Amino acid sequence: MKQVTVKLRISGRVQGVCFRHYTRETALAHGVNGWVRNCPDGSVEAVLQGEDTAVGSVIRWCHDGPSAAWVEKVEVTVPTEIESYQDFSVRH
Repeated sequence: MKQVTVKLRISGRVQGVCFRHYTRETALAHGVNGWVRNCPDGSVEAVLQGEDTAVGSVIRWCHDGPSAAWVEKVEVTVPTEIESYQDFSVRH
């Protein structure tokens, strides 16, 4: 399997709905490392790193998010600087 690292920007009603918590749970369930955090503009940002199929599964989940969320848009980019992550954290 190919290892990939992607950066996500998720927009909509994604703060105050446990989006970060459930993103972490979903990533861990798929063996994906990285991090997730709230942004000042109301969006959520995440970096996902792992096997391409596992990362793809987490990206697909992010298009829906937890039941209380309303996801308007998920932007996927490749970060310019790639670190190596050993776990998945919620950043503040």
